[in-house]
Amino acid sequence: MADAAGRLTKLAEEVLGAPLPVRIRAWDRSESGPPGAPVLVIRHRRALRRLLFKPGELGLARAWVAGDIDVEGDLYEALDLLAELIWERDAAPAPRRAAVLRALARPEIRAAARELLSLAGAPVPPAPPAEEARRRRGPLHTLLRDKEAISHHYDVGNDFYELVLGPSMVYSCAYWEGPESTLEDAQRDKLDLICRKLGLKEGQRLLDVGCGWGSMVLHAAREYGVRAVGITLSEEQAGYARKRIAEAGLTDRIEIRVQDYREIHDGPFDAISSIGMAEHVGRTRYAEYASALYALLKPGGRLLNHQIARRPLADEETYHVDEFIDRYVFPDGELAPVGRTAGQLEEAGFEVRDVEAIREHYALTLRGWVANLERHWAEAVRLTSPGRARVWRLYMAASALSFERNRIGVNQVLAVRTPESGASGLPPRARAWTA
Repeated sequence: MADAAGRLTKLAEEVLGAPLPVRIRAWDRSESGPPGAPVLVIRHRRALRRLLFKPGELGLARAWVAGDIDVEGDLYEALDLLAELIWERDAAPAPRRAAVLRALARPEIRAAARELLSLAGAPVPPAPPAEEARRRRGPLHTLLRDKEAISHHYDVGNDFYELVLGPSMVYSCAYWEGPESTLEDAQRDKLDLICRKLGLKEGQRLLDVGCGWGSMVLHAAREYGVRAVGITLSEEQAGYARKRIAEAGLTDRIEIRVQDYREIHDGPFDAISSIGMAEHVGRTRYAEYASALYALLKPGGRLLNHQIARRPLADEETYHVDEFIDRYVFPDGELAPVGRTAGQLEEAGFEVRDVEAIREHYALTLRGWVANLERHWAEAVRLTSPGRARVWRLYMAASALSFERNRIGVNQVLAVRTPESGASGLPPRARAWTA
């Protein structure tokens, strides 16, 4: 069993057809790989069993969440080095995939695989970590299934989210006006930018779809004098938001509901904000989502749809949800290219007036959240579990890199229910964002 790290490094490099860019430290204290590189620590042979029974990203995710593997050194650097070799293998060019398959057919690779089996120990599949979402059955994006998916992600304790998000309690991409901005400044500036894009005025009625902990409706009511309705599927979020609203003395102007967007029947509204919520809607329901929001707006009313987007694929039928994200972070979440989102809003009747891409802002936001989590690590573990804290650290760090590398983006789409007269109500130079 001596030198497990060397044996694992050799196997990985033969399969990948390239040098392993990180160092490995195995459970037997052996080490192998480039000096000075981030260290992939394999704490237990159980990690190999997870990979053998669930090859690929899900096996790695389970090993990470369970604490069977870890990274010593710069997590961002390690993820960046490993991304092309592991997490983006499905996106690799066909010639490279063919080379990997040829490598797996070679006798020496088959021998290495047998060696891996011997290194892994008892041939029994380890149970998934408790933090993994239960397998879902039935049609996607029914009212009940969406509520369960939202609960998995958001109902993990408001105290935990306070540690990660900070006092703003805003869980979406911030808007960084300059290098001196703090995370709190950037979140306030994002909320204010949305209010200005919506052209909010005193006495208007605002609907915030997916209101989270109430930050948008609080800002809009306090700074712009609107009456607001916020909806969420999370009981914990709703309770927290109502408490904040009561403390601000705004219960006469803000209502928080535990309600699905498909259950709202008391429109019309002057404006609708949907901030970081549409990723949960799903492609099978997006046309319904867009039509429902269109029907809830007054003629001339504005929608601000703030949504993460993925890069388009040559064959959109090959799109699949990331296994780690689906099992541990956002069950049933789906991303769409921004062009498809804008097109479906137009198909519902909206006039799309502005699309602002702000992906670099999300990378900054996520790095701020990771710093908050790492600063309060012991408390975060106490409030949730070691596995849950590890889920969040990996998901946020990997997401920050994805935004930085243009693998995913985030966009604010401003759309108007333009009346038959054609008067959009927007100024000729919309980017001035005057009312």
